[in-house]
Amino acid sequence: MIVLFDVFKDSEEVALVKNVKVLDMENVRESQIRILVVDDFDLWLRFVTDSVEDHPDLQIIGVASDGLEGVQKAEELRPDIILLDISLPKLNGIEAARQIRNLAPSSKILFSSADSHQCTVRAAFSVGGCGYLVKSDAAADLLPGIKAVALGKQFVSSSLTACRDVYEII
Repeated sequence: MIVLFDVFKDSEEVALVKNVKVLDMENVRESQIRILVVDDFDLWLRFVTDSVEDHPDLQIIGVASDGLEGVQKAEELRPDIILLDISLPKLNGIEAARQIRNLAPSSKILFSSADSHQCTVRAAFSVGGCGYLVKSDAAADLLPGIKAVALGKQFVSSSLTACRDVYEII
């Protein structure tokens, strides 16, 4: 539990406490979607951070720049959502997802990639991905993708929904 309050001095000897707020941290945590971002491209990380910061229901709790670090942070932090790039150094996103499924099974994986090839999307879902975000669609699809996956729904970028085979993939 966290107690927030403002203290005002009425005189040298008397302090007044106003605006008392008691926050039950269990409820605060449940209301926020906790996100781990795993990507090695700084500009993308900045875009994601900027997109999320104006949404109090979303919180970035960690960032990793390669697949191995992503697996370690997923196990340590147990995020609600892992925004996971496919092309990563040390361990690619598909292999990282396989390991994450075992180490943090309650975390949901939303893949993010510039790659929109059907075989890549299929591989992402086959290892337990809950969504696939094409980075070129991110301006419109990032936040809806995060929220859909957090609600337990599958998500694919708008550019992929035009592909008639996408429903066979997921």
